[in-house]
Amino acid sequence: MNQRAIRDITDFIFMSDTPRRSDIIFIPGTSQSVITEKAAELYRAGFADYVMPAGLWSGKRGRFAGEKIDNPRYAGEYASDYAYCRHILLENGVPESAVLREERSTNTGENAEFSALVLRDLGISVKKAILCCQSFHARRAFMTYGKYFPDTEILVVPTDTQGIRREDWYLREDSYRRVMSEVYKCGQYFLEYAEA
Repeated sequence: MNQRAIRDITDFIFMSDTPRRSDIIFIPGTSQSVITEKAAELYRAGFADYVMPAGLWSGKRGRFAGEKIDNPRYAGEYASDYAYCRHILLENGVPESAVLREERSTNTGENAEFSALVLRDLGISVKKAILCCQSFHARRAFMTYGKYFPDTEILVVPTDTQGIRREDWYLREDSYRRVMSEVYKCGQYFLEYAEA
């Protein structure tokens, strides 16, 4: 692949914003602890009043991916992505009263959709949000949360995970495939949304 194509794909997929004061920090379902640690760090720094981890588990797996826990500090049995992220948030200084619960979703689309429903039921208006996600998942997560929060300014604050980084994703076959899969999914997901 030529350098311009690599640069264009990199800029599209690996989006990133500078965090600013927001109403909430969203965490799409994950077993990558560094994402939730980043959300806790932002909360402690005063960037938001609430943190909302989302997710039951991956619909493909049908259970929490405990084997993918990337830090032995958080090893244990968890019923859901939400329960895992909640544990990490509490361990990293986020008070329980600031952690909002979405524990039904099984994919990124549901993470966003069901989070919007929970917030509506709680009467919490979100004008600005921080989205903490994996760096290679940034564009799709942004587009998905944007669909369900159309009037919200969403700031993406991603974290590199699984050895996939904007600087060299195209040099390894596994990371190349993962990033190109995200390009494909962005088109697939949003074509489906347009048809709905």
